[in-house]
Amino acid sequence: MTVSYTLKVANSRFGGFSKLLFRWKGSIYKLLYKEFIVFVVLYALLSIIYRRLLTEEQKRLYTKVAQYCNRSTDLIPMSFVLGFYVTLIVNRWWAQYTSIPLPDQLMCVISSNVHGKDERGRILRRTLVRYANLSAVLILRSVSTRVLKRFPTMDHVVEAGFMTQDERKQFESLYSDFNKYWIPCVWFTNLAAQARRDGRIRDDVALRLLMDELNLFRAKCSMLFHYDWISIPLVYTQVVTIAVYSFFAFCLIGRQFLEPLEPGQEGDLDMYIPLSTLLQFFFYAGWLKVAEQIINPFGEDDDDFETNKLIDRNLQVSLLSVDDMYQNLPPATKDKYWNESTAQPPYTIATAAETLKPSFLGSTFDMRMTEDMEQSQTVEASPNMARTQTPLLSRFLAAASPAISIKNFGRGGRATPHLRRARGDSTAHCEDPEAVGRIEEEETEDEESQRGSPCSPKASNKQKEKLPLIQVEAPSRESIEAEQPGAGEP
Repeated sequence: MTVSYTLKVANSRFGGFSKLLFRWKGSIYKLLYKEFIVFVVLYALLSIIYRRLLTEEQKRLYTKVAQYCNRSTDLIPMSFVLGFYVTLIVNRWWAQYTSIPLPDQLMCVISSNVHGKDERGRILRRTLVRYANLSAVLILRSVSTRVLKRFPTMDHVVEAGFMTQDERKQFESLYSDFNKYWIPCVWFTNLAAQARRDGRIRDDVALRLLMDELNLFRAKCSMLFHYDWISIPLVYTQVVTIAVYSFFAFCLIGRQFLEPLEPGQEGDLDMYIPLSTLLQFFFYAGWLKVAEQIINPFGEDDDDFETNKLIDRNLQVSLLSVDDMYQNLPPATKDKYWNESTAQPPYTIATAAETLKPSFLGSTFDMRMTEDMEQSQTVEASPNMARTQTPLLSRFLAAASPAISIKNFGRGGRATPHLRRARGDSTAHCEDPEAVGRIEEEETEDEESQRGSPCSPKASNKQKEKLPLIQVEAPSRESIEAEQPGAGEP
């Protein structure tokens, strides 16, 4: 029976999980106590042999062996191996539970699309949903030991009402080397097609909907079969098991109390009970036992799936929905909030405090703006409106790009006016007076430097400062050929 403690942890409180530590059914103590006792007994035997039976020379040899074993435990990646393995097992465990076929969607489709209040219509609906439950029982007999013990033979399935004698004869007459859980699904499809021909299913859309739901139900049965067939690779399980057992085999020898090799050497604290080693065994071996318990959740462990309860529930609910509830509706009347624009269900005294909490409307709903109201207002852009720029951005936009300057430069100072005009054009709409004044001042100085003597120190210094790149002229081809020795020779 599944151990459920959801109600105990509904509210977080002091020591909430601590109360769960004193449970026995489904606990780690019940799973691990036998292995734990064996480990403690073996550790105590080795400790007694070392302390009482070994000579001094034998103790020296044992000390070296124990130190070697203690160092070897660091070479086994216990957390890495166990962590990945248990994660894989838990994901597989939950996927198997979601693959258990439930007839809830199928029974709703049958109840709404297979019509007829007479005996024939009732037989059709009950037979269709019984075939679905029969297929689930057959597949659960193949994977669950609990279900197999409940229905060990097909006689027990017939006696339980999932199958008639005629259906059993036809079922056994069909020979197949493989599992025949799918046969009731084929019976379902043929019976649904017959109901469509008889007019019990009124259109092809309803028949298609019924077939789609059946295919989903059958797919889950098939998935359960494949989970039971394809296990986690055996080598992975063997590697994890060997890693855990070898780790604690080294711990049995390496974690013993050892006397110092030298007479004056200070030894370790003699703790007769190795608390840290026992906790390590409890964690790692317990981790392995968790994987061992849930690797196949269709067994008879405390936390395995209650498949027999699911079978009972599915049959009872599905027959109730297609038979007693077919066209059995309560009268449709006006609801309590018919004349109210906003429906507000009442609260009890225990939940009245929840009405004082405001409704959540979004994470930015209550955000308060710190800027001025003028900046938060919407402004329509027009073609005549000048673009505003920050002073720092205006300086970057006012300066010519290095790539443009190198592209437009020629030899000498003739390219300077062209460059300055480009810079002036780029700041035509700039409203920063400081930047505009600085640009005009630079253009005036450039024009004066061009009118002056090119040999004057002031003009030459400004040219070196402004345009350091245009003073380097590329050598001509004739000068290169003249400098190379033997350039004129063929």
